[in-house]
Amino acid sequence: MVFSPAARIVTGWPDRNARIEERSIELPGRRLTLRVHRPKRSDHRLPLVVSFHGGGFIAGTAAQNDWLNSHLAARCPTVVVSVEYRLAPEHPLPAPVEDGYDTLVQIVDDAGRWGVDPARVAVLGESAGGTIAALIALRARKDGPALRAQVLNYPGADWTETMEDYPSFPQNADNPTLPPSRLRAARRLSVPATLDPRSISPLKFDNLADLPPALVVTAALDPLADQGRRYVERLREDGTEAQLSCYPRATHTFLSTPGLVPAARPARREILAFLGGHLR
Repeated sequence: MVFSPAARIVTGWPDRNARIEERSIELPGRRLTLRVHRPKRSDHRLPLVVSFHGGGFIAGTAAQNDWLNSHLAARCPTVVVSVEYRLAPEHPLPAPVEDGYDTLVQIVDDAGRWGVDPARVAVLGESAGGTIAALIALRARKDGPALRAQVLNYPGADWTETMEDYPSFPQNADNPTLPPSRLRAARRLSVPATLDPRSISPLKFDNLADLPPALVVTAALDPLADQGRRYVERLREDGTEAQLSCYPRATHTFLSTPGLVPAARPARREILAFLGGHLR
């Protein structure tokens, strides 16, 4: 999917110094599409950032993050691979997480072909994609690959029955970018009855130690703001380096709608600085 010029007024134009291409990757039992962002000028292996879009596991596309991902690719510089993971209800959890982890492993294992440095790898995600990125970081600390950093933009950190038990949920219930009804539908359609929701809720993990440094970006007008804040507190309690940045006049999805929310630009600069510092 390529957004129209009219849509780009809202979603932002990709960085002119990055090139974007679509590639496919063969994984056991499925083929996925990847949206790959690279700087136009680079003759050496670059760090790798594997990115995951939002959409409650039931919607969304990698192209919605072109503005952020292309800027990171051009300015970090880095190769940003955005994964078109499978969506519920046809492919409920944990399928999207397995897609993300398997993609990461295969790219790192074949780093030369992808032109990336397997020793400088990070994950990034927004909303449900932030859940995926956080879960991959949790899994990778045991099974690898080693990660240098994780960036979680307004992540869903709790998909259990306590999902609504945070002050920001009722406080921001009238926010049109993420009404409670949409969150509940996402949970109903993506979390099967046979799956323990704690297994896909980073906040419910007993041990959050030995994880890569985290930057968690939240929006003060977002029902999920306190999930992100609490996740940072838990990371710090368990000895993981974690930074919280809450943008006071921002809404959920604001990094995908820079044309509507000015806070997207300083947030993008902060993400760039964080990744640049950990991937160099």
